[in-house]
Amino acid sequence: MEGNTTKNEYDAVSGEPPCVCHQKATPRRTEELRQLKNRLSRITGQLNGIGKMLDENRYCGDILVQVAAAESALQSFAYQILQEHMETCVAEEIRKGNLAVVGETVDLLKKLK
Repeated sequence: MEGNTTKNEYDAVSGEPPCVCHQKATPRRTEELRQLKNRLSRITGQLNGIGKMLDENRYCGDILVQVAAAESALQSFAYQILQEHMETCVAEEIRKGNLAVVGETVDLLKKLK
């Protein structure tokens, strides 16, 4: 179907087809959701701290160290979500016989690089 997509159906920024959002078949456990949100809040705090460093006219090297730390934290967060995705969503779709989910997961991995 992608070959039939018109330019208007693509995201103006990324140039990619718009996100097709799905709901998880298996809901996240309450504790797992709490941990993920706490982790994301810490990352948000790191990013806000970088903004404060800019406001304070801090040394570029110090800011770059904090940017690297925030990138690492976000990458780790993404890998945790990816692991959950593979253990639940991907495994469930494969059990249903939907092997297209493998290609989708490969595409996701490429975006995480």
